Parts: sequence; structure tokens; C-alpha cells
Amino acid sequence: MIIYPAIDLKDGKVVRLLQGRMEDATVYSDNPAGVAADFKDRGSKVLHIVDLNGAFSGKPVNDEAIRDIVKNVSLKIQVGGGIRTLTRIEELLELGVARVILGTVAVRDPELVTEAVRRYGDQIIVGIDAKDGMVAVQGWAESTDLQAEDLGKAMKQVGVSRIVFTDISRDGMLGGPNIASTVNMAETTGLQVIASGGISALDDLKKLKAEADRGITIEGAIVGKAIYSGAFTLEEALQVIC
Repeated sequence: MIIYPAIDLKDGKVVRLLQGRMEDATVYSDNPAGVAADFKDRGSKVLHIVDLNGAFSGKPVNDEAIRDIVKNVSLKIQVGGGIRTLTRIEELLELGVARVILGTVAVRDPELVTEAVRRYGDQIIVGIDAKDGMVAVQGWAESTDLQAEDLGKAMKQVGVSRIVFTDISRDGMLGGPNIASTVNMAETTGLQVIASGGISALDDLKKLKAEADRGITIEGAIVGKAIYSGAFTLEEALQVIC
């Protein structure tokens, strides 16, 4: 299992939100590349980045910060947030990003996901964000009547192999992940699932790893606020999944 430390970018700064609310942002650093370098120094080989401004507006805002990270820190980086055109996907890949996460567009324009997978294969990930089992889009600001598992199945059919699955109600709350819904997503769809939202203790990671060890396709976990708040260290998290 892989630990993905997270950098959420708002106006060029590293922040964390509560349940995806832009007005509930805590600023942790105004030096994203420095934070990324620290993660690398602590043993990470990967990094999860979200352009929060992009997720809400649909337009890239934090490319300068992303470019700075890619240029200066040798991590395998995946980026999401407001990526809704093939041109934007190409821009990020040319920037040096390893994988691109598509969210809202998977609901609004599934044909684009199909074409993106045809062109770029495993470099395309889909982010499925859910509250009470239903998909939310537009930076979590809009609810839909689409079941999260149904979207996962549809993405599997068009060639997607990996998703980031976030339970919005848990995100940033340090209340523990929704392990049952994460396991259900993996079992129902057969996709590789990266768990996100609410991880607050090493025990949460142990539980996810136990599911992965018994054959559930949970590839990894995204950890953000727990590290920033000092609930546990990145080194401790990496030790748990060894």
C-alpha cells in the first residue's frame, strides 16, 4: 500500500479545508515546494496535489506552484482540480506531472475520459467524491443523483483502472475514513482505489492495509491534515504500510 502525502493549493499556498468548504481553509505554508521537499526527505516517493481554486472555478490557478514543485522535487506527482479538457491534461503532463486526476468531467463529459484514457492510459485517474453515497462535483459544491459505485463501474468500462475515492463528510475532520464504503467501492468495481478523507490515526492506515492484505484492491491512502496537525508523522505512516 502507498501513502500519498497531500498538498492542497489555494492561491499558491498550502491549505486544508473542512469538508471541502473554501471558506474553512487553514493555511499551513506559503512555500509548497518546501513542503514537497520535506515529504521527500521524510521518505515519500509520491505526492498528491489538488488545485482547489481550479476545482471550484474550472480554471488553473496554481500552475506556478505546481511547476515549482515538479522542477525542484523528484517525486511521482499526481494532480487534480479543475481538469476538464484534453488540452489541460496535456499541459500538466508536459509540465512533468506523472498522473492527472479527472473529477467533475467524469460526470459531465464521460466521453472526454474515454478519449483521455485512450491517449494516456494509466496516467489518467478518476476522482470520485461522495457524500452519503452520492457523487458530488464542482469542488464538492454540487450534489448529483448518481451513485458513487455506478460512476466507478462506468469508469471501469471505459478503461480507467484507478480512482481516488473521497468521503466528503470525513475530509479534514480527523474522524477516521469510511472504510466500509471504500471497501465496497473496490469490491463492486474492481478498480484500484486510493482512499481519501478523514484519516486521523495510524490505526486507520492499519485497517486499510489489513483490507489490502486480504485482497481488496485498495492501492493506497491520501494523508493530509493528520500529518499537518501532528496526529502522526509521515515516517510513522510509511512504517505502518511496510
